[in-house]
Amino acid sequence: MSRLHITLLAATVAAGACAAVPPPTGPLTTFASASAVSPPQAALDSITAADLLRHIEVLASDKFEGRAPGTHGEELTVTYLTEQFKSMGLKPGNPNGSYVQDVPLVGIDGAPTMSLTVGGKAMKLKYRKDFVATTARFVPRVDVKKSDLVFVGYGVQAPEYGWDDYKGLDVKGKTLVMLINDPAIPDPKHPDQLDPQMFRGKAMTYYGRWTYKYEIASKLGAAGAIIVHETEPASYPWAVVENSWTGEQFELAAADKNMGRVPVQSWITRDKAVALFKAAGQDFEALKQQALRRDFQPVALPATATMSVRNKVRETASRNVLAALPGSDSALASEWVVYSAHWDHLGRDRSIKGDQIFNGAVDNASGVAGLLEIARAYTRLPAAPRRSILFMLVTAEEQGLLGSRHYAQNPLYPLTHTVAMFNMDSLNPWGPTSDIQVIGYGQNSLEDVLEAVARDAGRRVVPDQLPERGGYFRSDQFEFAKLGVPALYADGGSDVIGRPGFGEQQQQRYTEQRYHKPADEIDPSWDLSGAALDMQMLMDVGYRVANTKRPPRWKAGSEFKAIREAALAGSAP
Repeated sequence: MSRLHITLLAATVAAGACAAVPPPTGPLTTFASASAVSPPQAALDSITAADLLRHIEVLASDKFEGRAPGTHGEELTVTYLTEQFKSMGLKPGNPNGSYVQDVPLVGIDGAPTMSLTVGGKAMKLKYRKDFVATTARFVPRVDVKKSDLVFVGYGVQAPEYGWDDYKGLDVKGKTLVMLINDPAIPDPKHPDQLDPQMFRGKAMTYYGRWTYKYEIASKLGAAGAIIVHETEPASYPWAVVENSWTGEQFELAAADKNMGRVPVQSWITRDKAVALFKAAGQDFEALKQQALRRDFQPVALPATATMSVRNKVRETASRNVLAALPGSDSALASEWVVYSAHWDHLGRDRSIKGDQIFNGAVDNASGVAGLLEIARAYTRLPAAPRRSILFMLVTAEEQGLLGSRHYAQNPLYPLTHTVAMFNMDSLNPWGPTSDIQVIGYGQNSLEDVLEAVARDAGRRVVPDQLPERGGYFRSDQFEFAKLGVPALYADGGSDVIGRPGFGEQQQQRYTEQRYHKPADEIDPSWDLSGAALDMQMLMDVGYRVANTKRPPRWKAGSEFKAIREAALAGSAP
């Protein structure tokens, strides 16, 4: 969904109340007597590295088989999480009296083939090594035959930037070849830097995400979409694409069986793209340069794509796991602060020789552990905060934020009375840091509260150190933000105290060697004391938000500000 189109969602927010919980009357409550105080230190200190590790050891064990939705690993995970919440004395998070929210999913296990023909000669493409391909359609087979290829640059339509890579071209029935990320446009004043006035410069916009590229292909009626993978602009190696886009993929259940989605969505390696363009009489790098101009014109390639995906399709009910701590103020208890982390990972790939289990220790058993220990710390308060707290562990994040999207579209408590959302995804296992990062910095006033907490702790808040990754659009807080809920994604810092450069080295090594690989397992060298301090800070921030008189707000310039304002206006009596 483009940032331009996000505003169209504003009208849906007010309708988000679950029938089981009638929406409160009146606007968000404010009161004059609350002060921004921290929770008692004893509650904060109860979040420890040892307790974080204890949860990770369970969730990332081989027994849980990588925690894929719709598997035995899900059953074990949901049972463990529910038992943890019950042991804390937290109430069921679902108004129906349970600790789960059903998330109807459709699993699609596809066997793809792809053949690209240039000048009457077929290019050989090996599945996983050279390409991956899937379909979101709930059908036994999808076929695309001899579809004309057209290079559409970055595949972006962004009127606010005066940008259209299609120039009115009818792409119905064609297969689009697209570059990953945003157009990397040099700054006219500083050619070695990116223009901050175009696609936010170094920071990725939603136009750069693969989800947007498949969405625009669907909207325009294309037969297929091929994204060219390049490690630097994608911010991850080909192995991440290979592991993330093979095996069973999940979609939210849809009455139309997703028949409005582009038939085939795929990726190819840069090497194969270069060979394709060369065989078609084009220079890949030269066309990339052309694609950085507003006057770029789509380039029809003298080539066709023939693709098929044979599917095994099954319906399954996955689950979000939720627990609630009711607020102590009768005027505020109907307002909610949400903590979220995703419990799922990539499961098990039996086609791999050797280690087949994607344990997901950092991503995201660590975030789940953080949420559980924050929840436990809240139960150790002498009194609950004034607003209610919802602890939510969501499914199918790795499948495209499906669990959080389902909740946002079917909230158990009205989004207009959800004042804040905090997301935890992959904690820092490399020791205490002097900094803490905010992914998508500059969005809302939750950052200001975090900065106050950081100052009290002798630490500092820094903007996302890798904004080109588009992290704000890649984790569960985005599904809340795009419907107007102020959402904060605070990530671990990189300035490990006493070890200059160590944090950056470890993060790079993790991305290259462990991210979305079976190697994401517990490492004996881990130091989770920094993660514990980060979780203490997030508890502190949430506690202050749950008690202070002014609900968080989006800042001027945020694309989500107008959505929230329209939603609140629509919910007023």
